[in-house]
Amino acid sequence: MVESELQRKVDALAEALGRSVAINDPSVRLLCASRHFGDEDAVRVRAMLQRSAGSEAIGHILAQGVTRWTGPGVIPPRPDLDMLARVSMPLRWRGTLLGLLMVIDPDGSLTAADLAAIKAAAEPMAALLYRDFLVADSERAAREDNLRKLLSGEPADRAGLAHDSATVLIAEVIDGESAWTEVALRTALEAATRGREPSFYVSGHQGVLLGGGDPEMIVRQVQDVLGGSARCVAGIGSGSRPWTARDRAATAVRAAATLPRFGGIARWEDLGAYATLLQIPAPARAQLPEPLLDLLAQDTSGRLVETLAAYLDHAGSSLDTAAALHIHRTSLYYRLHRIEEITGLDLGDGEHRLTLHLGLRLLPLVRD
Repeated sequence: MVESELQRKVDALAEALGRSVAINDPSVRLLCASRHFGDEDAVRVRAMLQRSAGSEAIGHILAQGVTRWTGPGVIPPRPDLDMLARVSMPLRWRGTLLGLLMVIDPDGSLTAADLAAIKAAAEPMAALLYRDFLVADSERAAREDNLRKLLSGEPADRAGLAHDSATVLIAEVIDGESAWTEVALRTALEAATRGREPSFYVSGHQGVLLGGGDPEMIVRQVQDVLGGSARCVAGIGSGSRPWTARDRAATAVRAAATLPRFGGIARWEDLGAYATLLQIPAPARAQLPEPLLDLLAQDTSGRLVETLAAYLDHAGSSLDTAAALHIHRTSLYYRLHRIEEITGLDLGDGEHRLTLHLGLRLLPLVRD
């Protein structure tokens, strides 16, 4: 909670308007609020009890473009969230957005004089927020800088920092650009660390969390805030040292972003051969084994490639492969013969099988 000086100004405005008033930070996390005047809704009550309005409500508020407003504007209601309409006023100090002033107005009855009072109250509130921002931000920046050093691969950076075995989760926003990527990641990671010391930092489109968390919840909350404008994936890694866990999480998040088999959430221990392959710089398709490229070029239906993958995944067992593909073994033998004809390789040769199997594993990772 922000200190009592700001609270007094919020209470004074609420009494003057006869409405519930609150101040949120730019991530729509509650900082302080007045008493209720019988106009509270489920979103306000949740924010009071849990310090968060919920990811869907946050996404709805941000989707209105509220942080770009220069004066009071209306946040429309969301009946499905039991959320009433609000008037919102961005609180800025010398151009820096520090908070959002919210006044519940379910029937649009605030007058021009009321709106003028809201605008007049905004500047001193912004000044108080700026004072607290300078203190809080320097503390946060120092904490996040220490965490970056701890997770760094550079011995000089992590010198003198305590460390032990750890789990690291990386959430990454992909497939879309949004001005609210950092807000979305911070909102989700703050929820994941509620009740314990914050141990995460956000850099670009990635949020890095030491200590792990619920990846499904984090991914869902990020996407709720972004309103479906982007996709979020997560990777989790553990190790005997935090920087090892961080490197493994980075590999896992790449798997989550690249390989549909993981469903957007990947754990290092589940990667198998991809734990190694994903650490290779993304190869071009031309760097795949030539025999596999020949097969890809001639197999326009993809049936032979599917057959080859199943055959190699089942350790060359014709019985298991035919059962997996739901075909007769005679059909399987025909397809395997065609694969050998096209590739010029002998599927009975271990080195030839390894060449094709490695190429198939690399195939989802290559650039066109």
